[in-house]
Amino acid sequence: MNAIIDTQHTASAVSIGSILIDSGRLTPEAAARILEAQKEEGLRFGDAAIRLGLLTEEDVQQALSQQYSYTYLQPGDDSVSEELVAAFRPFSPIVEQLRALRSQLTLRWFDAEPEMHKTLAIVSPESGDGRSFVAANLAVVFSQLGARTLLIDADLRKPRQHELFGLSNKLGLSSVLAGRGNLDKAITRIPGLKALSVLPAGAVPPNPQELLARLPYSSVMIDVQGHFDVVLVDTPAGNETADVQAITARTRGALIVARKDKTSFPGLQTLHSSLQHSGVAVVGAMLNNG
Repeated sequence: MNAIIDTQHTASAVSIGSILIDSGRLTPEAAARILEAQKEEGLRFGDAAIRLGLLTEEDVQQALSQQYSYTYLQPGDDSVSEELVAAFRPFSPIVEQLRALRSQLTLRWFDAEPEMHKTLAIVSPESGDGRSFVAANLAVVFSQLGARTLLIDADLRKPRQHELFGLSNKLGLSSVLAGRGNLDKAITRIPGLKALSVLPAGAVPPNPQELLARLPYSSVMIDVQGHFDVVLVDTPAGNETADVQAITARTRGALIVARKDKTSFPGLQTLHSSLQHSGVAVVGAMLNNG
C-alpha cells in the first residue's frame, strides 16, 4: 500500500515539477532538491517546495490548476481587471461563495430544462449594486467548470464588461442590433480562460430600449444558444430604465443582485414584482457584501 502511494506522489510531483519548469518558475536543479526533500520528509511536492522557499503557494496552485485543467490567471496577466477575483484568486472565500451560487443556478435553472434554460439575466434595482461584478465572475466560474460560457453585456447605457476583460468596445451588441456588425466577429474568446467568451456592449446608442425590443435581439439570443452551454446577460439598473423587461423577456430567467447597506428594500420589491408580472422566473438572489 505504501509503495503504491509513494509512486503516485512521485508521478504527481514530476508532473507538477515539469509544469513549473516549462513555465520558467523552477529550474531542474531546484526540482531535484524538492524531490529529495519530499522523499526525506514525506511531504507533497508543493509543500516541500514552499518549505525550501523555492516556490510560493500561488506558484503551486497555478501548477495544480494546469494539471487538472482548471484555468485561472496570474495577477498582471493580459489586461484583465483584478476585479475578476474568480480568475485571479480562485481559492478565496468570495469565489467559494460564487461556486456555491453556480451550483444552485445549475440545479434550479440550467440543468432543470437544458434545452430551454441556457440564458440567464443578472439584474439589480439600482446602479452600483455590483451587478456587472457578479455577472463577470459568475461567467468565469461557469467557464472553469468546462461549460462553454458566453457573457453578454446588454447594458447599452453604462457598459462595463469591456473594461473588466480589457476588450475593445468598438464592435459589440449595439453594432449587431443596428445591423452594423457581425455577431461572430463581435464575440471575443478570453485568453487564459478557455471556455469563456464575451460579447461587449459596443458603442452606446441613442436608442438602447428600442434596439433591445427589436427582432434582431431575439435572433441574437436564439443564435448564441446554439453555440454555448451557458449564456449570462449583464443588464442596466432594473428600476432606472425599461431595458430589463426587453432583455429578460428573452432570457426568461433572472438572478437578482442586491448590495448590503445600499440597495433599498422597496426598490428590490419593485424589481421582483416587475419581473414576476412579466412572466420571468426569479431563479435566485445574491447579497453582494462588497
